[in-house]
Amino acid sequence: MFSLLGINHNTAPIEVREKVAFAPEQIASALTAASFDLGADGIAILSTCNRTEIYLDGSNIALDRVLAWLAQWHNLSVDQLSDCIYQHLDQDAAVHLMRVASGLDSMVLGEPQILGQLKSAYAVAEQAGTLNSGLHQAFQHTFSSAKRVRSETAIGQNPVSVAYAAVSLAKQIFADLKDKTVLLIGAGETIALVGRHLKEQGVERIVIANRTLARADEVATTLGAETILLSDIPSVLHEMDILFSSTASQLPLLGKGAVESALRQRKRRMMFMVDLAVPRDIEVEVGTLEDIYLYTVDDLREVIEESRRSRAQAAEEAETLIQECLQRWKQERAASGHSDLIRLYRESAETVRNKELQKALAMLEAGQSAEEVMQRFSNNLTNKMIHHSTAQLKWVTQSGDLELIKMASRLLGLDKIDAQQGSGEETFPNESTESLAKDIPLDIPLENQFVDKDEP
Repeated sequence: MFSLLGINHNTAPIEVREKVAFAPEQIASALTAASFDLGADGIAILSTCNRTEIYLDGSNIALDRVLAWLAQWHNLSVDQLSDCIYQHLDQDAAVHLMRVASGLDSMVLGEPQILGQLKSAYAVAEQAGTLNSGLHQAFQHTFSSAKRVRSETAIGQNPVSVAYAAVSLAKQIFADLKDKTVLLIGAGETIALVGRHLKEQGVERIVIANRTLARADEVATTLGAETILLSDIPSVLHEMDILFSSTASQLPLLGKGAVESALRQRKRRMMFMVDLAVPRDIEVEVGTLEDIYLYTVDDLREVIEESRRSRAQAAEEAETLIQECLQRWKQERAASGHSDLIRLYRESAETVRNKELQKALAMLEAGQSAEEVMQRFSNNLTNKMIHHSTAQLKWVTQSGDLELIKMASRLLGLDKIDAQQGSGEETFPNESTESLAKDIPLDIPLENQFVDKDEP
């Protein structure tokens, strides 16, 4: 069974989402723990600023257990999350995953970053050893579906990203951004996009603060920006008119005290801040200060909604494509299930063969004649291999269902034997088969289809 449990921007505010977010360095250990605690065959975790989702495959795990695990991992109670959680099973889960990958479930309709984030979630699960064949298939099919949506619809054309929306919000506060000094905290993809949009607006001075200068320098090179360490922020904060922050820190990087100090040095000139991180980088209390305009990612909805309306037709086309992709996923999953059945059957037969072979070798070592050992080996192997089939044949022949009898005959290759004998028509289990099936119970479970009569 393929299933998922999640929380996103539509079901929970940022105050809740940040409590269940996984830091990138936590996910591998979380996957290992969840796999053990839940007994999951396959598991992957996606955690972004707008969503946290757990994907499972191959185990009939009650999703309330997954919710309990998620709450426990983050030191929360189930009651704190139960009203914000959504759950999907099988094809509903597959559709949801494809919609997420295509940007149809994003705050910014059609945004492309989520596909890369899903690919990262897949890669981390693969490295952690928690990606089973079913989950692998689901993700690969999802990536293929997202590619079709991107190439066959206009959903990805001129998307309004969170970064673009954040800069647009700044333009609503300041008529002209050219003479403003901007601090960017972080050096990831979102911050890089913010920087590009700022350069398009003619911003001349941009400062990038990051935990390491090497990554900050990479982003700064394309923007002509300055770089500093996070620890240097208090010393330059008073020079900043605008601040954008987006890191993976689990604790706030900018506190009320540092901002108050900067405001005093600025002689109360206002500062505009957008915190795009989840968990948040800027303490909530900063927003209570006069002359501070603090926004979070949830405050960008109005700007983003305009973009959503402009791509409504493309979204409808994408939804239709996803339904087509769903049918292919169902077919591939069904085929995969059949291959598992074939593998199980072959492994069962191989187990019986190995058992009988070991017995035969032991008899030879004990000094019994090779002819006697081979005779017993062949008899035991034949009886155990056909035991379950014979029992089912007895039931089939007694049912009187001619179509079922023909199907059984074809399945066991008896129709080919009859043809080789030149009978000209199919014959069905004869008296010898009936005799062999006599007194064999009809309700033998699959896992016991090969019964070892020599064992007590």
